[in-house]
Amino acid sequence: KCPNLAGVRENQGCPAISEEVKEKVSIAAKNILFITGSAKLQKKSFKGLDDVVAIMKENPEIKLQIDGHTDAVGSDESNQILSDNRAASVKSYIVSKGIDESRITSAGHGESQPIADNKTAAGRQQNRRVEMVLTYFQ
Repeated sequence: KCPNLAGVRENQGCPAISEEVKEKVSIAAKNILFITGSAKLQKKSFKGLDDVVAIMKENPEIKLQIDGHTDAVGSDESNQILSDNRAASVKSYIVSKGIDESRITSAGHGESQPIADNKTAAGRQQNRRVEMVLTYFQ
């Protein structure tokens, strides 16, 4: 999958992505915040996203998958739209910083993939999230 890079068999011939880099992306994702009920990024999100941009600039072969999720408040349809728009908003920010759009995919999953109970405020907060994964192939 990565003919121009030295890699490992476990990663389909692509280099392994270091745990340090994965952790930076994970922290950035956990700190992505939006204005309530919208896809507008809060300024607090920019530092982590700028770290992701720097990683992608240092590793021009790496691609990024962005997945948006919501809690179960509201209709399935509105949550799907909101999650799509939030993932697209993160993608737009990264593209605006000079990363080629073709290196990024974004998708919304609405309320279909909860990681916590939607019956509690704390659970709903955990379910409102964006996940980001670096990879050498999509």
